[in-house]
Amino acid sequence: MTHHPDASRDHAVVIGGSLAGLFAARVLSDHYAHVTLLERDPVHDRPESRKGQPQTRHLHALLAQGLHSITHLFPGIDQALTGGGAVLADMGEAMHWYHFGGYRTRFTSGLVGMMMSRPFLEWHVRRRVRALPNVTLRAEHAARALATDASRAAVLGVEVADRRNGNTLRTLRADLVVDATGRGSATPRWLAALGYPPPPESEVTVRVGYATRFYRRRPEALPENEMMLIFSTPPAGKHLTALLPVEGGRWIVTNGGWCGDYPPGDEAGFLDFIRRMPRPDVYEILRQAEPLSEIVTHRFPSNLRRHYEKLNRFPARYLVLGDALASFNPIYGQGMTSAVLQAQALGAVLAAPQRGAQPLWRAFFRRAAQVVEIPWQLAVGEDFRYPETEGPKPPFTDLLNRYVARVHRATHHDPVVYAQFLRTMNLKTPPRSLLHPRIAWRVFRPRARTDERAAS
Repeated sequence: MTHHPDASRDHAVVIGGSLAGLFAARVLSDHYAHVTLLERDPVHDRPESRKGQPQTRHLHALLAQGLHSITHLFPGIDQALTGGGAVLADMGEAMHWYHFGGYRTRFTSGLVGMMMSRPFLEWHVRRRVRALPNVTLRAEHAARALATDASRAAVLGVEVADRRNGNTLRTLRADLVVDATGRGSATPRWLAALGYPPPPESEVTVRVGYATRFYRRRPEALPENEMMLIFSTPPAGKHLTALLPVEGGRWIVTNGGWCGDYPPGDEAGFLDFIRRMPRPDVYEILRQAEPLSEIVTHRFPSNLRRHYEKLNRFPARYLVLGDALASFNPIYGQGMTSAVLQAQALGAVLAAPQRGAQPLWRAFFRRAAQVVEIPWQLAVGEDFRYPETEGPKPPFTDLLNRYVARVHRATHHDPVVYAQFLRTMNLKTPPRSLLHPRIAWRVFRPRARTDERAAS
């Protein structure tokens, strides 16, 4: 571990102890002598879904880029996770993925992702962060306001309420404060109180809902490292079912629906939803499987992006990261990978030599915006397949979606097209890579057109 000799990097505070906050704390531990991580809820040394994390009880998977980045920050954590039951899988081999009227071809892609429950992953990451000698986790401590200098030009710390001790207030001094509190971030409100303009926002309303249940895994029904995803075809079809293996010999099964067409959360309705999907394969597996949990539901209103990179005024010594910066439709599984890439972007900015008078916040927000842009394009582009989606639609979205529909259908038989699609989905290449002439030729060749007519 390397500590930056700069005296101005003595103490950093991270608000929010979920994954984005944990990743930020890990990166800051290389650049600040002391790091304090504030979490408003109780934290125990076990996998758990805390009160402020309703989404953690649902399906999560770690994309190949996310797994690579997390293993870089925490060497050996992949072995600890798989040792505890997490499942590694080549994404081209392991996915039985039905979409746009057919199953995608299966092949060895070299893109390895990981499947486990979100609480299990967060527990392992949290244990690694807490083991760092210069990081302190303060559970049941809630940030209430920012402390600034007299001119309000710089943040000097954060006002904290100790929830274990009658909400006693104290000011925690810091050389840097990072907001990683998620979508409900108080930063826009705090900025307004300090006389700063709020960040411009992009919001694309999708009204997604999902219902999730755990089942005991049946190895005879599906090999232990394989998964199934069944999507109905948009825009008429607004449903999906996903079955993934996770630790504890379990499957996690999530039903999803767009545009307010939410899946039911009752016993009979949950399985009937799966039975009525375009393919009955998941239903045939589950109708003889043993449920291990209740059915839990969650609703997600909109993709939301706060454009801090567009601000001309912002307090020094303060940053925003994770879902507080950009929150995507969770159906696409990009959130965890985006969070760790943003944390790595913070590390790169802190490690770079200071050039000119560009403040830290401007350098970081510009780099973070580049990280966010790819998952934002992917999520918003797919969501605009539905005419009910509301919000600012990027130019040429409908035209691009017609082309990408052909890409989807080409993946039914063409491993070259599917490989490029998977690299984009895993945030390794930008969406424009799907327009490369080598890919476009394969998308439009006669077999692709024949498949499209057959699907229609």
